[in-house]
Amino acid sequence: MRPPYPPSPERSAELRRRFAEEARSERPDLSTLCLLVGAEADRELDEAGLDTAQVELDRLAGLLPYRPGGPRAWAVALRELLGERMGFGGSPADYQRLESSLLHEVLVRRRGLPILLSVVWMEVARRAGAPVYGVALPGHFVVGFGPDEGQVLADPFDGGRVLTGADAEVLVAGATGTGLDPAMLQPADPLDVVLRILNNVRAWAAARPERSDVSLWAVELSLLLPSHPARLRYERAQLLVQRGDFVPGALELEAYADVVAAVDEGAAERVRGEAFAARAMLN
Repeated sequence: MRPPYPPSPERSAELRRRFAEEARSERPDLSTLCLLVGAEADRELDEAGLDTAQVELDRLAGLLPYRPGGPRAWAVALRELLGERMGFGGSPADYQRLESSLLHEVLVRRRGLPILLSVVWMEVARRAGAPVYGVALPGHFVVGFGPDEGQVLADPFDGGRVLTGADAEVLVAGATGTGLDPAMLQPADPLDVVLRILNNVRAWAAARPERSDVSLWAVELSLLLPSHPARLRYERAQLLVQRGDFVPGALELEAYADVVAAVDEGAAERVRGEAFAARAMLN
């Protein structure tokens, strides 16, 4: 399968404008944001492809039974449709593929990372009227149905298996070595979901230095979100220098140093030293 590569600069600029606009809207649409991430990753995903992915989510929602019942009935209905009938799920090998973090590819391949499969579950269930939301357990994203007192969790990576309280405890213990904190079960904000997806993309690219282009666009999309870690500016500057864009990288390092100086002048000086070194590479 061909590796996905980013689109032209003109197409990328338009996608980023739409991404920033959607992220700052009153009610950001998760599927739209995820598909724009996919279009930034894959030059083959054009407007028709974006529409096709949305239509597929609509089609899957139309296959669900009408109001099957309470939270558990919704979870079972999604498992039976998406996990059993449609074959959506994941395996360790999916962590090695960039496509596993791209919604349009997950809809075609029916394989992906836990968080992308959870996006499929959420978007299909939401269209059908289910009380659904994402649950960002440490190291393993799942979906939740219903209110706190009657919450039911399901694991799309495992075909939508409905989780017991003990199952959730095991997932958290495996990721953190600690117990399950009830705060971990709160609904995840859509923008936090997108940031976590972009973090996964960055982690994939960090293990593949030849794909620093992927690292760069993932950082730059993250910076378009209304709330993001300030250190991403430093990461972007380092990537620019790594890719040979020494002057833009130095300027970004200097700007980041000015921000850091307010809390840690020593760290700011170290960053200014990196900026000086970047400029020296031009000689």
